Amino acid sequence: MAGETVDSVEMLRRLVAFDTTSRNSNLALIDYVRDYLKGHGVESKLVPSEDGKKANLFATVGPMVKDGVVLSGHTDVVPVDGQPWDTDPWTLTLKDGKYHARGTCDMKAFYAIALAMLPQFLKAGLKKPIHFALSYDEEVGCIGAHSLAAAMAREVPRPRAIIIGEPTMMTVVHAHKGAQMYVTKFTGFEAHSSMTHLGVSAIHFAGEFVHWLNTVQDELDAAAPKNSEFMPPAATFNVGTIVGGTAGNILARECEVLWGYRELPDRPLTALGERAQAWLKDVLLPKMKAKHPAAQIDTVVRSSTIGFSPDGNEEAKALAANWSGSNTVGSVVYGTEAGIFKQTLGVPTVVCGPGDIAQAHQPNEFILASQITACEGFMKRMMEWCAR
Repeated sequence: MAGETVDSVEMLRRLVAFDTTSRNSNLALIDYVRDYLKGHGVESKLVPSEDGKKANLFATVGPMVKDGVVLSGHTDVVPVDGQPWDTDPWTLTLKDGKYHARGTCDMKAFYAIALAMLPQFLKAGLKKPIHFALSYDEEVGCIGAHSLAAAMAREVPRPRAIIIGEPTMMTVVHAHKGAQMYVTKFTGFEAHSSMTHLGVSAIHFAGEFVHWLNTVQDELDAAAPKNSEFMPPAATFNVGTIVGGTAGNILARECEVLWGYRELPDRPLTALGERAQAWLKDVLLPKMKAKHPAAQIDTVVRSSTIGFSPDGNEEAKALAANWSGSNTVGSVVYGTEAGIFKQTLGVPTVVCGPGDIAQAHQPNEFILASQITACEGFMKRMMEWCAR
């Protein structure tokens, strides 16, 4: 692989061929990128997960000095299970100006383009460095980004800007909501369904909790700021899954609820979760125990994604707008690793990358060929800025 030169489409073809669904290891992809970089004389560092089955990677192209640019992307993708794909999701397929495969949009194209342009970066005579930052497990709660950002804060001279390459159609995003997810397990007491006075249905009380979340949502909607740049403007709850029960004629002993919310970036991320847990403990649990003392409610945090505030991002916004040629600066309601990198490194940050978020996680996911071209233009102008 020494000195190998490939174009953006070929690099994307290679990267999407790695099935990096979050439940799998990403090490094959990381090893490929590390070897590709090394073939061009660029050393990289790995930040492994605790179990060693996954790893982050970061590398620096150009001088190891301050005021560089971080190009950040996640290596994992969401599952294709049960989705009606018309093509092989792990094989890049061009149809009508669209490149189809899992991860084309979300978000392997961004760093595929950057990696393909590595030979150009090396020849440009960079005076300010370009840092690659690839993480694991973004799709299940931005897990890898914490250790990656911390390692870079220790070892990389302070950058001028961080670019999170999530799909924005190459427009500049300066803010997004934070996200918090929990698993709450309701434990009741089994009894025959005709003898409800003898038992506690975990499912029934889980239903009361879901109803309470809906009433809080109504409260949040009524108090939502009128001039919010987010849509929806308020924090939003979601119940993702409810699993419980054994048969139609038995009061359910257990029920597990996966729930969470997305909160505005200027508000404490954990406050709504703490309020919900207080209600479970002080209101709902006593009702359950009044029916049977064995009843219990236990809640654990599943994942946490820091909100991304617009404050302090002006320089990154100006640079990214110039490199992208976009006059649009806005916010989104989906989560990214932007808040983690910004908070840990203390550097102006934006989200800007190729592709449409509407394609993310969808069957027949695709990225427009024109978006690859647009991102190549972004990288070229960024490279020229780093060479001045």
